[in-house]
Amino acid sequence: MAGESKSGNRFQLSPVDRFGRAIDPLVLDAAAQIGPRAMAHAEKLLTDPAIAANLLEECAAAVSRVLQKPRPETDHPIRDLQAYLFRAFIRRVNKIKRRMPAVAHPTNTSGADFGAAQNFEEKILIDELLNRCDPITRDMFIRRNQGFSWKEIGEIYSISAHAAESRFSQALQRVRKKLGLAS
Repeated sequence: MAGESKSGNRFQLSPVDRFGRAIDPLVLDAAAQIGPRAMAHAEKLLTDPAIAANLLEECAAAVSRVLQKPRPETDHPIRDLQAYLFRAFIRRVNKIKRRMPAVAHPTNTSGADFGAAQNFEEKILIDELLNRCDPITRDMFIRRNQGFSWKEIGEIYSISAHAAESRFSQALQRVRKKLGLAS
């Protein structure tokens, strides 16, 4: 079923998600109804309509499994299919958004407060360090400079505060060695 998001991008809902799980025709119809509104919201957060479409199909497949579970006749699992699907989709989009790095480009440090890195040479060194780090370490650095605590950063990556700090420290040590700055 085809639909169009507010940004004008067309999307096609498949009767199966990317994992090959079938989508119930009722759920597929509900997904087509909420699709334009849901996709517009997801595109604002994720910027990639393909990811948003995959998430919508995955949610539709998950809701289809809920509908297919045998239940007593008095227990109807879903009262408003469109609202249920929309909430499931938004939860999934928000979960993906939280796990995305704070910045899309490794050298985009304009939003970070560098405090001690006031002169130009220090900023170049920091950019060089960030370019050599993996995306998660880069994101941790930027979030840390934005005032996030290690506990908050750990929650974003579903690890403890100590594990987040340790991972960051070890990654910086590896970069220092690569650049010849470590003893």
